Amino acid sequence: MQGIKFTSGASLEADAENVLRAITPTLDPNRHKGQAGKIAVIGGCREYTGAPYFAAISALKIGADLSHVFCTKDAAAVIKSYSPELIVHPVLEESYGVRDDEKRIISGKVLAEVAKWMERFDCLVIGPGLGRDPFLLDCVSKIIKLARQSNVPIVIDGDGLFLVTNSLDLISGYPLAVLTPNVNEYKRLVQKVLSCEVNDEEAHEQLLSLAKRIGGVTMLRKGKSDFISDGETVKSVSIYGSPRRCGGQGDILSGSVAVFLSWARHAIRDGDSSISSKNPAMLGSIAGSALMRKAASLAFDNKKRSTLTTDIIEYLGRSLEDICPVR
Repeated sequence: MQGIKFTSGASLEADAENVLRAITPTLDPNRHKGQAGKIAVIGGCREYTGAPYFAAISALKIGADLSHVFCTKDAAAVIKSYSPELIVHPVLEESYGVRDDEKRIISGKVLAEVAKWMERFDCLVIGPGLGRDPFLLDCVSKIIKLARQSNVPIVIDGDGLFLVTNSLDLISGYPLAVLTPNVNEYKRLVQKVLSCEVNDEEAHEQLLSLAKRIGGVTMLRKGKSDFISDGETVKSVSIYGSPRRCGGQGDILSGSVAVFLSWARHAIRDGDSSISSKNPAMLGSIAGSALMRKAASLAFDNKKRSTLTTDIIEYLGRSLEDICPVR
């Protein structure tokens, strides 16, 4: 297989399908449960239960073996009702249910519950359906720090981006972190980090500067074309796509990137000669972007204006099979 190479400098369209083929593991009957990926989503509260479900179920539909959701107690029963395939942990707490004098103890218990599982996970997705409750965000800050200490990759989306934009030290300098901002989230990051406005005429250079300034995290800027940078290179993914902008597609993307990042990390560790890039976050972002865009395209071809996030999820498996057939 042709090697996957990235070039620095000018932005180039990624050879996304080749990346997908290179990092997607074969289905081997000698493997055991868990070896194809164990993903955990940190998110889900009273108001938002769909987003963590979309991220977690997408990971399974692509090929991860196990998918967990760590959410608040109010969200747990609802998320469980969506699918018996997910392992749901009702351990997060919001301010309304915690007295001020209990917060330190409760926060410690939340962290301890997540810590029991941390070493088992190949990647965390932080933010889908998280909400902005101050106590909950404080607990998630501690979970991010724990993931870094454990060297577990993290994909940050939704309200997770709100959290890290206001506390950049949580992810600064962590090369296994991927941020997936939409247009408004990207604008806030640029204003916070670069102290300027978004400049679409120099979009690639600005993205490169942003990723570099944050310390080598990987940025996946979502849009008509997705642009991805780790502060060293910039790649674009423009293939496929859909004009339908239904809510929830970012949650699919975050779950997808988590799976492919974990697969890329294993492929690099195994010394796969077809992969010259040694950054699993870049590879996972390219692969996740391309697969999400292909699934959205297939769903739109079938459903047109009525396309929903659940329709796109149902095309994830076929999309991967079209590009990387099971052998």
